[in-house]
Amino acid sequence: MGSGRSGLRGTVMDSVIAVGVAVALLVTGLSGHRPATGLDLLGLALLAGGGLALVARRRAPRTVLAVTGLCAVGHQAAGFDVPAVGYLFAVYAAVRAGHRSVTVAASVAMLAALPLAALASGLHDTGQAFAQARGALEIAWLIAAGAAGEALRQAERRADEAERTREETALRRADEERLRIARELHDSLTHQISVVKVQAEVAVHVARRRGEQVPDALLAIQEAGREAARELRATLEALRDDDIAPPRGLGDVPDLVAGARAFGLHATLTIEGRLPDVPVAVGRTVYRIVQESLTNTARHAGAATATVLIDCRPDTLAIRIDDDGRATPATAPAPGVGLLGMRERVTALGGRLRAEPRDGGGFTVQAELPVDRAS
Repeated sequence: MGSGRSGLRGTVMDSVIAVGVAVALLVTGLSGHRPATGLDLLGLALLAGGGLALVARRRAPRTVLAVTGLCAVGHQAAGFDVPAVGYLFAVYAAVRAGHRSVTVAASVAMLAALPLAALASGLHDTGQAFAQARGALEIAWLIAAGAAGEALRQAERRADEAERTREETALRRADEERLRIARELHDSLTHQISVVKVQAEVAVHVARRRGEQVPDALLAIQEAGREAARELRATLEALRDDDIAPPRGLGDVPDLVAGARAFGLHATLTIEGRLPDVPVAVGRTVYRIVQESLTNTARHAGAATATVLIDCRPDTLAIRIDDDGRATPATAPAPGVGLLGMRERVTALGGRLRAEPRDGGGFTVQAELPVDRAS
């Protein structure tokens, strides 16, 4: 948006300059010479053209340099002793765009062509022709226009380099912070989770070897340990490498719901419509909403059942998770970090989320994600 406004301002400025230069050239030409022939009319047209061509000086600086130079030579040949102001603006624009060699070559050609144009206008004195050409295009003017263009080009180049340096520094710092977080997670969590997982697996293995029935709680701990290890490993990989495969998404929800039964929760999944190919961010958000909802239900709700409904609408993905826990509007818990995280994810995608106890008991989480906008 800002770039568009800047481009519009530049176009307007170029147009104003072009019209102003054209008017100045015409006024100067008419004040010193009254057109009365077809050649005079051609000279006036070249004066106007040499100014109006500047409207394209940013988009096509080399073309404008050639056009303004030819116009300057043309109106000199037509008898209009007018400074080549349009060409000076073109020199500035061409050098600013980085076309220094082309500008030098064109200016040398101009300095050679202008005396010849003055002779063609009817002057028979060579010295007078050179004087008129020097008045139309002073070498000092050329140097000043080129120097101004080069100075601004160097300033813009330094500004671009400074911006690029700032971006590289920010990216480097972000990489360093990601690696630091990865090290902290690895040092603080990996060992503890591994201990929990190994101890649970050993307990399950020993119970089965003895022919004893493995408690559901122990199986749930075992599965939770495995899942936590997988999630932590994926998180560490994501922090260490930006180019890994995307995390779990919409297609992994059925396995997630089936895994909730390890916690002793009877969970069911219903999908209405055909699962669309959604953006990675949408699929990841759906997975996290279902995961967080089922985890909260198993841990805090005291529920026996939970239902997950995914409604695939033309431009919206609607998710609803209900449980039959003990939550009521009178005993609504304060929103935790998990719920706040869900709300932030949904809001970032332009969706809506509602999470609250039902009047008849139990808790409901509803979310709507606009698929098209997220794309």
